[in-house]
Amino acid sequence: MKVRKHFYFSGRVQEVGFRYQSARLARSLGLTGWVRNLDDGRVELEAQGEEMLIWDLVTALHKQPYIRIADMETADRPLKEEAGFQMTN
Repeated sequence: MKVRKHFYFSGRVQEVGFRYQSARLARSLGLTGWVRNLDDGRVELEAQGEEMLIWDLVTALHKQPYIRIADMETADRPLKEEAGFQMTN
């Protein structure tokens, strides 16, 4: 069953390859969605797919060598029709 999750990540999450790694990992897991940097230093991400795979993405991001996630907020969102996983500003 597909779900859509919205995340805000804070910590050392900008200028460390977070968006690139998010997109690479999400695509490899077959997830759709997007990721972008925010002006306040956080990163915002929405991912859609099997819930277990979304949590696999989050776990993999926590394990990246230069990324340090200090806090994470999450919320459920309605499903959307989309193709692929996009990396934006």
